[in-house]
Amino acid sequence: MMVSNHLTAGILLKNEPMTRYNSWRVGGIAEQVYIPAGLQDLSAFLLSADCLEPVHFIGLGSNLLVLDGGVKGTVIVMHNALNHLEIQGMEIFAEAGVTCAKLAKFAAKHHKEGAEFFAGIPGTVGGALAMNAGCYGTETWQMVARVMTIDSDGKTHIRDKTDFVTSYRHVEYCHSNEWFVGAWFAMPNGDGQASAQKIKQLLAKRLASQPLNLPNAGSTFRNPPNDFAARLVEAAGLKGKQIGGAQISTKHANFIVNLGGATAAEILALIECMQREVKTHFGVELQQEVRVIGIAGVMK
Repeated sequence: MMVSNHLTAGILLKNEPMTRYNSWRVGGIAEQVYIPAGLQDLSAFLLSADCLEPVHFIGLGSNLLVLDGGVKGTVIVMHNALNHLEIQGMEIFAEAGVTCAKLAKFAAKHHKEGAEFFAGIPGTVGGALAMNAGCYGTETWQMVARVMTIDSDGKTHIRDKTDFVTSYRHVEYCHSNEWFVGAWFAMPNGDGQASAQKIKQLLAKRLASQPLNLPNAGSTFRNPPNDFAARLVEAAGLKGKQIGGAQISTKHANFIVNLGGATAAEILALIECMQREVKTHFGVELQQEVRVIGIAGVMK
């Protein structure tokens, strides 16, 4: 691992192992990883010669599979970098690196209602915006008023909610060279104590139903219409199936866990097995929720 000399204030790491940047704890070496010191620093870095294409933005890496061959270009880590959170008028502004759990607790503390579900999302605001993350019947973009993005030239933009087409675990927008760096959330005033209690209940439910004691990346697949991916995987007889160090969780069949020493290739093999068997048994094509970056095999 080597730190490059550059004019920006953040941390640039060369040939950085990606295992520490994703919740599955797998993956090869990134050509470089950049941890910005803030929004202005991120803007300067995107304009600098140090920024290598392609560019990948990640948060906690909790919905991410990094392949064993590593990642070309630059991985920009937003968590613990862009983490500003404040009340602005009637809205809450959160930068993309703020964890969803922190947003939920902040909203409750300021007597805002409706953000409790964020406590059940193990990621950051940026990731939640990118995939319209949700749980327990509520989705991220139901709360969004507008967003801030940054483009490949380091310029920031304020985009209205209507600039995006959102659906279940999916967000479409025409500005393909822009990434989310923040959002304003509109929530009604409510009972902060009631919200805090609801957060505790949601976290207890999550702990009881999900394999949080082992490295995982949350739900592997989106739920198909009027059904549940976990039910289909279990009905196909796959619950507990293991390939190498990767296993379909015995606690929740839509989760793949790393039992220790798993590779991305083993996880990917399980993902493909789940899709294949569910399609064979039920004619349903499971849509992957986990984002995949990098290249297979050994990086040359």
